[in-house]
Amino acid sequence: MEIKKDDILKIIKPRRREAHKGDFGHALFVGGSYGKMGAAVLASRACLRTGVGLLTAHIPACGNLVLQIAVPEAMCLMDREEGFISEFPADLERYSAIGVGPGLGRLPETAVAFFNFLKRAEKPLVLDADALNILSENPEWLAFVPKNSIITPHSKEFERISGVAKNRAEQIEKAKAFSLKYGLIVVLKGAGTFIACPDGKEYVNTTGNPFMATAGSGDVLCGMILSLLAQGYSPESSAVAGVFLHGLAGDRAAEKRSPITAGDIVEAISLQ
Repeated sequence: MEIKKDDILKIIKPRRREAHKGDFGHALFVGGSYGKMGAAVLASRACLRTGVGLLTAHIPACGNLVLQIAVPEAMCLMDREEGFISEFPADLERYSAIGVGPGLGRLPETAVAFFNFLKRAEKPLVLDADALNILSENPEWLAFVPKNSIITPHSKEFERISGVAKNRAEQIEKAKAFSLKYGLIVVLKGAGTFIACPDGKEYVNTTGNPFMATAGSGDVLCGMILSLLAQGYSPESSAVAGVFLHGLAGDRAAEKRSPITAGDIVEAISLQ
């Protein structure tokens, strides 16, 4: 089905006047590496802008100053390594939802840390970018990804993890089969982003524009979906609403100027 604004209005809950930040979840974002801290900044800013109550970002030590300045609202956990992720937080239970991938890199030490994390993870995750690239290099690890986790690949990332498709139509069929096989929600990014759910439901997005084909746009989407999941929305609703609102933010940004940057998309995010 096509995702329309009325569908999103049914998903997004109004906020009680007496609400406090503890009502809106605590998200954990894991990502960034030397030279790629911008991805962590964009995902973190998008997560907060989408309404999460609290955000902790686990980042390499080199990113501390970057994130503290660029995203002062986020709390930072520093990895023991200066330039890459070599570990994940020990206490995962304190977080409402966890997102991994933007700027992560694919060093062997990072891959091992990611695998050890997957073996401990119990709640649905949001996996993007290098988290998916690591899985494509280690497909047997897909068995450890919690059911109903959300993966957000662009066309090339999905090709690496599922095999080459002749065209978009065939790739959509692969996305549906992949979702059913692994019990994951597949958000296949692109014009008319396609969402495949393990129960067979399918969604096609109706927002967005070609100016969103820019560096960092996917990092923003990852942060938005993570935020909604942490706030207590179901994985399916988080994916559907996140994709629609991401495209809507891109449309709003493009009305003001074009081309746009991923940062422009973040500034245009609104749940209304």
